[in-house]
Amino acid sequence: MFETLSDRLTTVFSSLRGKGRLSEEDINATAREIRLALLEADVALPVVREFIAQIKERARGEEVAKALNPAQQVIKIVNEELVEILGGQTREIRFAKNPPTVIMLAGLQGAGKTTLAGKLAKWLGAQRNTPLLVAADLQRPNAVTQLQVMGQRASVPVFAPQPGNGVGDPVEVARESIEHARRNNHNIVIIDTAGRLGVDSELMRQAADIRDAVTPDEILFVVDAMIGQDAVNTAQAFLDGVGYDAVALTKLDGDARGGAALSIRHITGRPIMFASTGEKLEDFDLFHPDRMASRILDMGDVLTLIEQAQRTFEQEEVEKMASTLASDDDFTLDDFLQQMMMVRRLGPIGNLLGMMPGMGQMRDQINNVDDKDLDRITAVIRSMTPAERANPKLINGSRRLRIANGSGTQVGDVSGLVTRFFEAQKMLRQMKSGGGIPGMPGMPGMGGGRNKKALKAAAKKNGKKNKQRSGNPLKAKQQEAERAAEREKRRTEGPAPDQSGPQLPPGFGGGAPGLPPGLGGKKMPDLSDFKLPKQ
Repeated sequence: MFETLSDRLTTVFSSLRGKGRLSEEDINATAREIRLALLEADVALPVVREFIAQIKERARGEEVAKALNPAQQVIKIVNEELVEILGGQTREIRFAKNPPTVIMLAGLQGAGKTTLAGKLAKWLGAQRNTPLLVAADLQRPNAVTQLQVMGQRASVPVFAPQPGNGVGDPVEVARESIEHARRNNHNIVIIDTAGRLGVDSELMRQAADIRDAVTPDEILFVVDAMIGQDAVNTAQAFLDGVGYDAVALTKLDGDARGGAALSIRHITGRPIMFASTGEKLEDFDLFHPDRMASRILDMGDVLTLIEQAQRTFEQEEVEKMASTLASDDDFTLDDFLQQMMMVRRLGPIGNLLGMMPGMGQMRDQINNVDDKDLDRITAVIRSMTPAERANPKLINGSRRLRIANGSGTQVGDVSGLVTRFFEAQKMLRQMKSGGGIPGMPGMPGMGGGRNKKALKAAAKKNGKKNKQRSGNPLKAKQQEAERAAEREKRRTEGPAPDQSGPQLPPGFGGGAPGLPPGLGGKKMPDLSDFKLPKQ
C-alpha cells in the first residue's frame, strides 16, 4: 500500500547521500519533496503541515549540523516523526479485571468487520484465550451466516440466537451474549455490529445502545484503508456519534495510497491497534508504528519476519534443521525439500522478501517472483527415488527424462535444479570448513573452521610428513619398508630415559603407557644447575 510513498521518499533521500553538510536550500528542497510525496499518498493536509514543520525544525538543529553523516540523520528524523504520527507505541488490548473482556466492532458497511472479527478471534485463540463471536449484525442479509462460517474456519464458537436478515433485537443479543460467555467460560466476547453510514442517525443510535447495554472494554473502529481521505471524515463522525478506543485497519495489502493510516491517528487522537494485511485468517496482527515506518522508508521489517517464523515453526523443526546443517553429512535433496516447505508456510515469497531491508529498490523483481516455481521444484524432487534424492549424481539422461515426465516439467528444468543444488551443496561444504567464502571464518559447530591449506601447514609445522601411499604395488611395498626401517631406527636409537632424577607423574608423559621414547620418562631439571642472579 505504501509503495508509492516509499519510492518517493527513497528518491528524496538518495539525493542527500554524499553531502558532507546540508545547507538551508538542501533542507527546504528535501522538505518540499517530502510534502509532495505525502500529499500524493493522500495524507490529510493538516497532518502534512505539522509533519513538515517538525522535520524542518529538527533538521536545522544541532543534531544534523554536528552529525558525521547529515543525510542519515535526516532519515533518522523522518523515521522518528513517522513513528510519532502512526501512534508512537504499539497499543494492545486492555483486558477486563473480571472476565469476560468485551470488544465491540463498529464501522461502515463493507469495511470488513465480519472478516476482521474472525481474524481477531483466531489471533486471540492462538494466545490461549477462549473468545466468543456474537452475531449482532441483524440488518445485512446473511451477515449471521457469514459470521458462523468465519467462526467455523477460526475454530471459535458463535453466539447467534437470532436469524438476522432484519429479524431480532441486536441490543438484546449483545446483552445475552455476556451471560452466555460467563456460563461457558469464555474470557473474551467479540460483538460484530451492523455496518452503518455516518449520516444514518438511526443506526448510529443503535450502536450507542449496544455500547450502553454491554459497557465494552474496547470499542474498535474498523476502517477500510483504501478509501483515502473519506476514512478520516468517517472516523471523526463515529468518534462524535458512538466513540471508540482504537482503530483497526483492513485491506492494507491493497494498492491504494495509504494516506488514511497516516491521518487517522493524528486527526482523531485514537491509536491504530490492529492491521489486516490479506485475505487469510492468519493475515492479521498488532499494528506496530515503528515497524510500519521502517517499511515506508525501505528499512525492512525483520522483527515481524522473526515473529512470524516463531509462530509458524516448531522448536523441534528448527533444531532438527540446524543439526542437519551442522552435521558432517552432505546436504541432500530431501533436506532441501524440507527447508523449502518450511519457507512456504511463512506465506508468499514476495511478502517475505519485502520485509528485508533495501528490497524496495528491487520491487519489480520481487513482484515477478512466482510461488508456482517452488511448486514445480517440489514436484520434480518428489518424482525422484529416495536413492536419487540422497545422491543426485545418479541422475543421468534417462532418469532425468523419467523425472520430467513424472513431474510434468521439462528435462531442462530437472537439469537446472540438479545443477543449482550441486552449487548450493558445494557452498555449504565451504561454509562448514570456513574456506569457501572469503573473509568468513568457519561456522560454529560446523567443522573446525580450517581449510585444507591450513591443515597442511599445521601438519608441516608439527614435523609430520604428508606421505601418500603409491598406487604402484612395488613402489608401495618399498615405501612401507622404508617407514618400518625409520620406526625401528627411532626405537633403537632414541635416548634412554634417565631414572636418576624425579620423574613426571603419570598423565604427563612419565608413566603413560604407549608413548614413544623421548616423551615418557623425562628427567625433571635440577634447579641447582641454573645460575640465578644474586639478590
